[in-house]
Amino acid sequence: MQTYIVAFTVALAVAYFLTPKIIAVAVKTGAMDAPDARKVHTKPIPRMGGLAIYAGFVLAVLASMHVNHEILGLLLGGTVILIVGIIDDLKQLSAKVKLLGQIAAAAVLILFDIRIDWITNPFGDMVYVDFLSIPLTILWVVGLTNTVNLIDGLDGLAAGVSTIASVTILLVALQQDFWIVAILTAALAGSALGFLQHNFNPAKIFMGDTGSMFLGYMLAAISVIGAVKSAATIALIVPIVALGLPIMDTAFAIIRRYMSGKPIFKPDRGHLHHRLLEMGLSQKQAVLLMYVISGCLGLSAIALTEVNKGLGVLIILAIVAVAFFGARKIGVLKAAKSAQSH
Repeated sequence: MQTYIVAFTVALAVAYFLTPKIIAVAVKTGAMDAPDARKVHTKPIPRMGGLAIYAGFVLAVLASMHVNHEILGLLLGGTVILIVGIIDDLKQLSAKVKLLGQIAAAAVLILFDIRIDWITNPFGDMVYVDFLSIPLTILWVVGLTNTVNLIDGLDGLAAGVSTIASVTILLVALQQDFWIVAILTAALAGSALGFLQHNFNPAKIFMGDTGSMFLGYMLAAISVIGAVKSAATIALIVPIVALGLPIMDTAFAIIRRYMSGKPIFKPDRGHLHHRLLEMGLSQKQAVLLMYVISGCLGLSAIALTEVNKGLGVLIILAIVAVAFFGARKIGVLKAAKSAQSH
């Protein structure tokens, strides 16, 4: 049996069977997500489900591959972001403290030489980023960590979108014989999917920041590991397109808040999933639609690795154009009510 299949299976089984135990622990420790104006659930739900995702991923990695310097750095950095998430789920950290924790987790990767040293320009040439390597890596990791964190607004949404993105990177890695990346993304997909069985609507548990930040962090970090092996193709293009839905939702949120004169970090109810619910879709329908969009973006990401640079640029421009048209149509760019005023 292929090692990546073992990693996927172990991660899925561990996350699936451990999640009910986490539910009991969350209830005992008071790690409950209470309803508020911005959220769509109506009763307190246990959170910290990310512990099951973390356990599934780590055990799958330990069971299926040799832990070298690089993998050790990945696991240590993942543990740092997990701890930040746990504290936030229990104590509600300020945005500033949470950001510092995310930067610390990104710094662990850099200490273990997991960083972006080269990027590919649109004309296909490799550019050595030199002293920009450290800030670029931190920006990449912190950016993706928060992107997945921000989309965690409906039952099963972040887990499902992360699974689709992981499978996309897995397929590209298999196509290009990057076995380390393939095993890591298989483990991440398995752990997210195992948890999703308990998180899909109606959710029995939420992943909390413990899970959403861990998933975003791992997708970013694994992509950087892929960059060393693949001339930065996996590092930038594939995950950006595969995670196009949360990335564009975050970008539109920043544009929307800036244009309406509101602080860009102030939460509101203008995200895509909020707009879909306002249009009359149920939670389940909205999430399934967003899975379909993510799946289409995943296929586009895979296609980008097979076409020439010119066609690749056209595909990316088409995706951006469709995204802006859809955002205007649905109202994602319109000023939204703040969480407090709703």
